[in-house]
Amino acid sequence: MNTAIRLLLTVLLFVCGPVMAEKLPRLVLAGPSSSVSNPLIHMVESGALDDLADKVEFVSWRDPDQLRLMALNGQADVLAMPVNVAANLYNRGAKLRLLNVSTWGLLWLVSRDPGLTRMADLRGKEVTMPFRGDMPDILFGLLAEREGLNLREDLRLRYVATPIDAMQLLLTRRTDHALLAEPAISMALRKANSGALSLVAPELHRSLDLQQEWGRLLQREARIPQAGIALMASIKDKPAVAERIAAAYAESLQWCAEHAQACGQQVAGYLKMLDAEAISDSLAVAQMEAVPAAQAREEVEFFFEQLLQKNPALIGGKLPAADFYAPAPAPARP
Repeated sequence: MNTAIRLLLTVLLFVCGPVMAEKLPRLVLAGPSSSVSNPLIHMVESGALDDLADKVEFVSWRDPDQLRLMALNGQADVLAMPVNVAANLYNRGAKLRLLNVSTWGLLWLVSRDPGLTRMADLRGKEVTMPFRGDMPDILFGLLAEREGLNLREDLRLRYVATPIDAMQLLLTRRTDHALLAEPAISMALRKANSGALSLVAPELHRSLDLQQEWGRLLQREARIPQAGIALMASIKDKPAVAERIAAAYAESLQWCAEHAQACGQQVAGYLKMLDAEAISDSLAVAQMEAVPAAQAREEVEFFFEQLLQKNPALIGGKLPAADFYAPAPAPARP
């Protein structure tokens, strides 16, 4: 290689950064029917990662059991998931790395009673809960116990398979209180107040804010590191790919915040059980911020420590090692 070509390559590396790995044949992004998936869907629709793979697609997981199967069987390259599930999988030997935490506040109690403001107000009441033993249930139980409630004696917990099931029970007057996450909350409120269903549905209220209760009961900021995206074995050790995905996710999250209506239409095209209008509504209230995992580590570990005290098995028995958190991205060149 002559001196001129060597010099040209050196300049290109300095200007453009590390050379991207060989293009992947397929890149699968997966997530649930909640706000954490909105940016993943926009990344596919906008072609943000088309330079990384010949085919980029989004697939949805319907419940935590399917999520775990997808993670263990290598069915996705990027998986949106609750942070405790990511830690549990990691501690049990799954090859993954948490890239970011983006979901900081999606959980409210939706109720027929507008007067509920704190956990103690639920004493003696039935609460319908989706995903037994997973994020909504875990957080609710942790906060109830902090308030001094006995989950077996002071509350009646009614478990259902999915948030949509809980929403249907609310709308058909078969339960008075349900713990939901956005955008299912906005969808329930819309359905209760419009269309033919409004003739039979009860008046519903966004009542107890679990984020505010977290802040009050644990004397912290009213935000909870609930979920983010994890890089799976296929790409977790490819720094250039990781940086591109992290940047694209943050950009798509910002786009959704600025284009709520268009984002709602895009997401509803993939998650058929959700309404575009409800997704748009949810963007105004959901606490979403793409924080790099290394930067979010302190808040995530505080959350994990609460879970360790409650039930160590929730995160696989111990705090995950430093390798669980994707390294902070390299600073941009001036």
